[in-house]
Amino acid sequence: NKESLVAAGEVVRRRAARSGAWILPVDSEHSAVWQCAIAASEEALSRVILTCSGGPFLGYSRKELVAVTPEQALRHPTWSMGNKITVDSATLMNKGFELIEACRLFHLPPERIEVVVHPESIVHSLAAFSDGSVLAQLGLADMKMPIRFALTFPDRSKRPESEWFDLLHATSGALTFLAPDDDVFPSILMARDAVRQGGLMPLVLNAANEAAVGLFLDGSIDFQRIFSLVGGVLRDFNHMSSINESSFNAMMAVHQEVQEDVIRHAEIAAV
Repeated sequence: NKESLVAAGEVVRRRAARSGAWILPVDSEHSAVWQCAIAASEEALSRVILTCSGGPFLGYSRKELVAVTPEQALRHPTWSMGNKITVDSATLMNKGFELIEACRLFHLPPERIEVVVHPESIVHSLAAFSDGSVLAQLGLADMKMPIRFALTFPDRSKRPESEWFDLLHATSGALTFLAPDDDVFPSILMARDAVRQGGLMPLVLNAANEAAVGLFLDGSIDFQRIFSLVGGVLRDFNHMSSINESSFNAMMAVHQEVQEDVIRHAEIAAV
């Protein structure tokens, strides 16, 4: 799953290479990039552009985010998902994780992966190439499509859904692309920094976020506090950037230590 590639992506890649297995993405964004870049060499793929809906709080200020409730955060404008990933989508941390995932899957540095806000959720992602061309994949907001593509690859199975262009053409046809507001939603920057630092920092990010979201969902912290807790713990554990090799048990121990640190920070702030 996504978190496995975020926390231990290099381990997963090495084991897949040793066994001769392929890692086929089923996240809609990464499936979109894969479909666009499938015939291109790694050298030809110059940039990946991941899209996100912007979540239910697109356009909110920091002050407005403080008053957000778990019930509001769990109302995603496009997708129906579990509670934790829905909150991750609201904070844009899910997109930060997908940036790290794209680094692992497409062997690209974080500098060559961009995120744009696309409220219509029609374009699932784009791939830019060295000749200046850009390919985009359009589709319904339905996970059956990327899952079906991975299961039937290299073939494309017939499906009952209408082609998305038919529906797009029948409506306004508008496609909007905006820059994410990193001042209000710093999750993408934190993810970019974590993968750039390397080592176990993506694991630290994942563990810290998981604990902070849990505290928000049970009412212990406000929505805005998720960002400061995760950012603080990333600073506490920045020495993990130097650890490149670790056993599964050691990684789980770091995961647990990080989560305990998040809870400790939250308790200190509450006193």
